[in-house]
Formats: sequence, structure tokens, C-alpha cells
Amino acid sequence: MLSSSFLGLKLYQLPAEDKRVKKDGTPRNPKKIGKLHYPVFSSDGTRVVGFMLRLPDIAGMIKQPDWFVARDAIGVSGDYLVVKDPKTAFDTQAAKRLGIDLDTCLIWTGMDVVTASGKNVGYCSDAQFNGKTGDVEHFVLVESGASNALVGHREIPVSYLRGYREGAMIVSDEVLELDFSGGAAAKAAEVSVKAAAKASEATAKAKVQVKKGARALDEHGSKALDKGSRALGKQLGKTKGMFGSFVSEYKKASGSAGNPSSASGKSSGAKTRKSKT
Repeated sequence: MLSSSFLGLKLYQLPAEDKRVKKDGTPRNPKKIGKLHYPVFSSDGTRVVGFMLRLPDIAGMIKQPDWFVARDAIGVSGDYLVVKDPKTAFDTQAAKRLGIDLDTCLIWTGMDVVTASGKNVGYCSDAQFNGKTGDVEHFVLVESGASNALVGHREIPVSYLRGYREGAMIVSDEVLELDFSGGAAAKAAEVSVKAAAKASEATAKAKVQVKKGARALDEHGSKALDKGSRALGKQLGKTKGMFGSFVSEYKKASGSAGNPSSASGKSSGAKTRKSKT
């Protein structure tokens, strides 16, 4: 599953087991905690260990620091994404249980990607990972919003990852040999090849117009498309201070049981580093 599939999803806490049914016999709704934000990767960058959780503003005005929520603490109950055990799901309690140091964990999404030889090749926009283990299968590399729309993206095998250095994801120079996929230009080229035998003067003119339009988008649209599309990739220690079908897909990918139990009481609520946007 892609880490971006979780972006913006609401996370809830189930009522204590003895309080899940009201006196009138109707089920009590779970309490919303916040919205899932950036995926958090282990210090070696190869595993999704959790997500930053954006909490509601106090009185609609005062922002609260984000919490870290462990990936394995998230489950599904009915149509809700919930925390299984709030006592060990968040921040320092979760980190201790997982045996990780949050200060050295990484947020790859939005981080510049540089080859071992020093060539900047774009930024990491997403990651495909195993829902059960959190192990990353590949990273999604794009050059810009416009480039992604036109020529597509590259999928970087996790074996190409070389680490983190000076605010950038370092990858093998083999990345330069990877083909682009998924772009409108690539699809248009495929259609053009199939239609070549039947090409007419009108078709040729249409192709010229398509090329002009694509060039205009690349020249004038890049900044507009990029604006707001990148999360600020970071190392956490440097930042101190539609649900629908997703439920069934999450269950398949993560192996979640139907109705996870929830410990009574409130979550630990320990505050962690604030994720700047």
C-alpha cells in the first residue's frame, strides 16, 4: 500500500468496552483523535514505523504539536480507523515499545533525492510498503508536479537507498537508468505509435498542438503544480519544539482483525516534536 493512502484519514479511539453501548441500547460512537499526517520511517529509512498525527486546534485557534502514532497500533473497527491500545500507541511509549529513537527517524516524503555522485534527481513523493511489516518495497521519485503529469515518475527499489545526508535522501546512481512511468506524455506516445499507420494531416496538426500544450504546461505550470504538493522531508530530531474502500484494502494489506479491543482511559498524550509544514 502507498503511504499517501493514509494522508488525511481520521483516527478514532473506541470507548471503553463497558461503555460502547448507550443506555438506550444504541452503539456509542468512537471519539476522534486527529488526522494522519506524514509517514514516519525507521532511522535506516527502509520501514514505515508510524505516522505523525495532526490534532485539532484548541478552540479552533491554538495549534497543538503533532503526535507520533505507531503503525502497528492502528486497526479497523467497522467503518472507523482506530487505535488498538492508546496506552502504548503514541510518542515515547510507542517508541520504547518499538525500540526506536524518534529523533533519528525520518520523514522521506517531500525530501530532495540526490545520487551518491551528487546529482539532484527530484524528490520523494510517496512510498509503497507492506501493510503487515511496514517494510518499504519502493519509493516514488518525481522531478516536479508538471514533469510528473507529463513524463511520469520513477520507482526506486529500496535496495537503491544509500541513506540520509544533509537533508537529502541519498540513492545509488543506478536511479538515473530507471525509466519513467505513468505520465500523460508516455501514454500519448503509445497511442501515437498505434495510430501512426492511420495518421493524417489533421492528426499531425493535432500532435503539434499537443506538444505545444505540453511545453506550455512544463514551462508555466511547474511552480503552480508544485506549490503545496511537497511535504517538508525531514529528520524528526531536527524539528523539536473518502474512507470507503480503504477499510477493506487496509484489512487485506495489514491483516487487521474485525473489531480490535481498546484499553480504557485516554491516550498517553505525551507531546513530541512538531512536524512543520
